[in-house]
Amino acid sequence: MTRRTLATVLGAVAVASVAAGCSGGSAAPPSTSTPASASTAAALPHSGAPKVEKPLPASVLSGQPCQEALTPDQLNQIFGTAPQGKPDNLAGLGPNCKWNNIDSGAGLTVSYTTQTHQGLSALYQNTKPQAKVWRELPPIQGFPAVAHSTYSSGTQDGFCAVSVGIADDLSFDASLTPSDAKRASGADPCELSARVADMVVTNLKRKAGA
Repeated sequence: MTRRTLATVLGAVAVASVAAGCSGGSAAPPSTSTPASASTAAALPHSGAPKVEKPLPASVLSGQPCQEALTPDQLNQIFGTAPQGKPDNLAGLGPNCKWNNIDSGAGLTVSYTTQTHQGLSALYQNTKPQAKVWRELPPIQGFPAVAHSTYSSGTQDGFCAVSVGIADDLSFDASLTPSDAKRASGADPCELSARVADMVVTNLKRKAGA
């Protein structure tokens, strides 16, 4: 995988997140009579998204993913080393972090979707209709999860995001791009991303004291 290809794949989570938070390419304006968060929360979940039966508090996503989503030991398990994360913030969506190993071709993005107040419902409403890959996964430690990709080639490019709802109005995304060697051996990027999502859930539950 070339450096240019890896950068393209790593940016795909941001594209998927924008699709999840927007409809028709632009965010819907908030109601002038009722605060957007209040009106949306009353209607959640919607569009077929599952309900989060035992939600975590919003405070677990209050930090920066580079510092809190994964521990150095977990990054070592994923990459064989602990690369420095690159923080970013997607306007209207929330913070994210990207880690990569250019030598192996492996990359990882974890995004906290905190500003849409839609949780998985936005994903079901806006991303599912255009997804080339859509797999509802078994709950990850009790939290609903779905694997998805909007690439026309499906997961052949090594991209698959796993979104986990930690509350009806909150979610996070994890996308691990396999190393060149793992891709050559036929590794499933959705399965690998789900393993990372499980690590993130462990850390969020620990932060919540659960």
